[in-house]
Amino acid sequence: MSVFLRLLSESDKAQALTTACNHLRQGKVDLRSFEVGAESFDAVPGKPFAYWVSDATRNVFHQIPAFDGPDRTTKQGLATADDFRFVRIWWEVSGAGWFGFAKGGAFSPFYADIYLSVNWSKEGVELSTFAGSVIRNPNYYFRSGLTWPLRSQLGFGMRTMPAGCIFGHKGPSAFIENDDPDELLALLALTNSRAFSLLVSLQMAFGSYEVGVIQKTPLPSLTAGQQQKLARLARRAWSLKRTADSITETSHAFVLPDALRARAGNYDLPAIEMELGLIKAEIDTIAFDLYGFAEADREVVNGLVEDSDITDADEEDEEVDADVPSTDALLSWAVGVAFGRFDWRLATGERAAPPEPNPFDPLPTTSPGMLPDGTEPFHSHTGILVDDQGHQHDLVHLVEEVLGRVNMPVPDDVRRWLQRDFFAFHLQCYSKSRRKAPIYWPLSTASGSYTLWVYYPSLNSQTLYTSINDFIEPKLKQVGDDVAALRNKGTARSRDDEKQFELLQAFELEMIELRDTLLNIAQNYDPNHDDGVQITAAPLWPLFSHKPWQKVLKETWAKLEKGDYDWAHLAMNYWPDRVREKCKTDKSLAIAHGLEELYIEPKVKSKKTHGRAKK
Repeated sequence: MSVFLRLLSESDKAQALTTACNHLRQGKVDLRSFEVGAESFDAVPGKPFAYWVSDATRNVFHQIPAFDGPDRTTKQGLATADDFRFVRIWWEVSGAGWFGFAKGGAFSPFYADIYLSVNWSKEGVELSTFAGSVIRNPNYYFRSGLTWPLRSQLGFGMRTMPAGCIFGHKGPSAFIENDDPDELLALLALTNSRAFSLLVSLQMAFGSYEVGVIQKTPLPSLTAGQQQKLARLARRAWSLKRTADSITETSHAFVLPDALRARAGNYDLPAIEMELGLIKAEIDTIAFDLYGFAEADREVVNGLVEDSDITDADEEDEEVDADVPSTDALLSWAVGVAFGRFDWRLATGERAAPPEPNPFDPLPTTSPGMLPDGTEPFHSHTGILVDDQGHQHDLVHLVEEVLGRVNMPVPDDVRRWLQRDFFAFHLQCYSKSRRKAPIYWPLSTASGSYTLWVYYPSLNSQTLYTSINDFIEPKLKQVGDDVAALRNKGTARSRDDEKQFELLQAFELEMIELRDTLLNIAQNYDPNHDDGVQITAAPLWPLFSHKPWQKVLKETWAKLEKGDYDWAHLAMNYWPDRVREKCKTDKSLAIAHGLEELYIEPKVKSKKTHGRAKK
């Protein structure tokens, strides 16, 4: 027999170790001390030193069949080898050829929005010819199933994976033979129980929930009644988690911001959290019974699951949405309404929110809160608004109108917020999985005295010309007239006139510089949304006043010039000869540009024969 001491939850480990050793010498009972025979570890796959649970718990691995079986399996998924090239956030791309990509993420049992998309056009031919990519188990792609983050500091957490998605190597997935939703939901409930989590943790030395670990974890058989009850509990937990996500502007579940969400019904966050806790407790009780855990074992599990020694987590995998200030979220939504992205009628009761989907339904192309296709927007525009008081397309005035329409108070200085705070906030909210993908672009003069707001989803090859012809040139004419009027006053100009004269002249020069910069960029600018936000915005980097974003774009542009991103459509626009030459030797690049005919297969070297040929 060997004695083990478990001190993970102790803040002063040195003192705890001394006390536990003293108790051991004195023959006193200490709950941190475990006496276990070495042969007891044989029951758990890999024979880890799972000393802190009873023999009965370890023997579950012998008594109950493993997760992987004839009707159930777990699989590893796709590794692109270049996520910047092949992965986007869902609002960046056109949709065709891009599919939801379950790639791990933060700990979120039962439900988590799948916010990434992966390029799988023409059945992944571009990816399959890219050096370094690993395409595992493609016959399981697009099936409904369950997925989980490969690594997490908070524990093991299964969630639904809708049909129509591809799963990644950091988002391994589980499937059942017939894809039955109730069977999947019952499995979802069991795998999110404390009992299952404990059995998973017993096999692990590090915090990586590999497929092999899940495959070997015991999973009890269910009667029809047990399956039905667990499926119902998991379905409700999924619904509650999704409802909580309906205030997140970037989610597929978004309805309205927090300040307005109750108007669409079915939203009470404290009640949601309370009910989720009750559901989890009920699932735990059922799971304990199914695994045959005695009361003493249950108490140990309840004390140990939170006390996990999983610490090997990946920064990207643990990325979670930060809490968003209610006023900022409301103003951001109002900006979206002004641009025609969101539907204000959900907040006025003129339109009801669409019914909740089923957990395994394919991801929608838009969220419930977005303006339905063919619906008249709040304000008609060409994808460009402006920070210019008195202008018919003044963004500030439109935001104030939106708030008035939904009977919400207008903050004191919306214009100041829009000029100083909004883009940094927007950039943070629209950045996920190390991708930055803002959709409202402020293109400004050098001093920031004039800003055009360009809407990325509406961006096309004529947008920059439209901004010049419909906004900058009329503004220049107005300023030019004002300058001429003051100039004609000559010596009759007052001190205030002189000051205004100087300001207008400086502003006129800035506007001319903005116009000329846009004209220079527009000559070869033919954006393609499949390139993603960062590539598409890179040529415009001098016009962004937000320094961190400007730096990212400037570096991206330098890499484009260097040839690092020649797979991008934008690279073909600016450097066609260089890109076409590369297509001759890079098949994946040729496929990306639809120029497979340029690719030249390398000649196969003939093998040399050694010695004299036999007759």
